[in-house]
Amino acid sequence: MIRYTWLIFLALSILITACTRPDYGPSPFSNIIDENYREKSDHPHSEQQIHLGLVGSDFQILPDSGLVYSPSSIGFNAFSFIRDQGGYLNDYQEKVGDKVLGGADILYRISRDYSIHPQVLLALLEYQSHWVTSKNSTSLGNYPLGYDDLAYQGLYRQLSWAANKLNRGYYLHRVGGLVTLETADHHQVYLSYSINSATAAIQYFFSYLLNYPDWQTAVSPIGFYRTYYSLFGEMKVDDLEPLVPEGLIQPTLQLPFATDEVWKFTAGPHSAWGDGAAWAALDFAPPGEQYGCYESQDWVRAVADGLVVRSEDGVVVLDLDMDGYEQTGWTVLYLHIASKDRATFGSHLQVGDRIGHPSCEGGPSSGTHVHIARRYNGEWIPADQDLPFNLDGWISRGTGSEYEGQLIRNGIVVEAYAWFSPENQIQR
Repeated sequence: MIRYTWLIFLALSILITACTRPDYGPSPFSNIIDENYREKSDHPHSEQQIHLGLVGSDFQILPDSGLVYSPSSIGFNAFSFIRDQGGYLNDYQEKVGDKVLGGADILYRISRDYSIHPQVLLALLEYQSHWVTSKNSTSLGNYPLGYDDLAYQGLYRQLSWAANKLNRGYYLHRVGGLVTLETADHHQVYLSYSINSATAAIQYFFSYLLNYPDWQTAVSPIGFYRTYYSLFGEMKVDDLEPLVPEGLIQPTLQLPFATDEVWKFTAGPHSAWGDGAAWAALDFAPPGEQYGCYESQDWVRAVADGLVVRSEDGVVVLDLDMDGYEQTGWTVLYLHIASKDRATFGSHLQVGDRIGHPSCEGGPSSGTHVHIARRYNGEWIPADQDLPFNLDGWISRGTGSEYEGQLIRNGIVVEAYAWFSPENQIQR
């Protein structure tokens, strides 16, 4: 019996070399509806079903560039705006990890991490609790966005929850996987064909909080949009749309480690941040047979030339167009980079230069590894769709299940496994 217990422990121990989902639940992107569902004769939007159900508003609340941390956010100073409004948010403080952060710091961090426009987060706070413009701290108490759950008390967790839900709605809609939603009083609503992904995301967000009549108001011109307009004016569609243009080509990228090193491909396409940010990330664990969280001396490398525009809390962001903005062009997110020897903010790196050591720092992780994801104009780029990763000619492919997937080059297939396996060994 002792022998079998040890074998079970060992098996469980070595299954810890990649990211873990924050909520440990099933992925919202599993078994999504095909992107071309509208062309199928049996799709859920048949005329008969629409007449039997509720159809959502076709009012366009925001352009996509107003929801994503896009180039439109450049020049907006959330700190100055919050100070000028003089509301409760300006004086708010909360301990996050080992740091005490102000309201503006928290909002800025969530905006960058999830890649959500700070203005949409501010407008949601104002619509739900008036924290932006009012000094009244009693409105919704510890739940300023109205999500009444003990695990999500405080501004940081409320905004994290909101940003994750916005991302989930946005990227589900992007791949045709958001056909209906259910309001808090269990009304099923079919989304209008004509809405964009940002509008779908906002409708999706409010469906978790509001009964159907209040949801109808929130997604109408006299609801959230009016609050947004009162704070920021009208968000106009301009040359930013679409954020990801048709025919976009990924720049040349290499695997994030040195030539001749054998790393492990431990996770296929999975969420870039939280559990709603598309399936934009891949995971790699360093050489050797150690497992769990340990201090690695191996180096994660730059996949391309770039400028380090963020280096903190386990994160390094490499800006490939080197204009100094995360919101424009191609950027690469590295997560779980140890603080020791990490590339510093403002560093100009050449392809192959050292980023830092893989670790468990910076987010949910049960084993030392690096998590990489791509953005273009602030939008997460899925690793399993029309623009997969190309790393030294290795092309990423998903299976329809989160964390599963393959890297394929010249007919050679490397399978993603979160344990030691000959099938997941990869080198440049």
